[in-house]
Amino acid sequence: MTLLVQFSGARTGIEIGTFTGYSSICIARGLGQDGHLICCDVNAEWTSIAQKYWEKAGLAGRIELRLGPAIGTLRALPEAEQFDVAFIDADKGGYLDYWREVVPRMNAGGLIMVDNTFSHGRVIDAGNDNPVVIAIRDFNDHAAADDRVDLVMLPIGDGLTVARKRS
Repeated sequence: MTLLVQFSGARTGIEIGTFTGYSSICIARGLGQDGHLICCDVNAEWTSIAQKYWEKAGLAGRIELRLGPAIGTLRALPEAEQFDVAFIDADKGGYLDYWREVVPRMNAGGLIMVDNTFSHGRVIDAGNDNPVVIAIRDFNDHAAADDRVDLVMLPIGDGLTVARKRS
């Protein structure tokens, strides 16, 4: 992820779902020297671990944690284009709503990465009616049809969707 962020030339970013901070460190390391990353999460316990690792990595001054439901955090942001990179890895049922809020806030050429879009391979099992699987399917269908982005699903881990906002 660090390399992808570096390739994109990103300086501003948003992460939806922080957990213990591994991905936020990868993203922040890829941002330019004056880069800034906003991290959205609801869990103070897990993100306190993230904050310790941000300090150890020398990145705490470049990462801003916003505790609370990510959808509320996103909707409170200005609707103008402002981010060069976004990473979505939170509650799978919220992916579609996060996408709908993130894409308009991305700068032209901005990089959007979405984790776990294969749902352990369950998305191709037409008989699987698990709500999480259905939510990921719905997200995948919506994102693939979104004419504001160019998109690819990569077979990395549990599936990584990478999109670039068109100019």
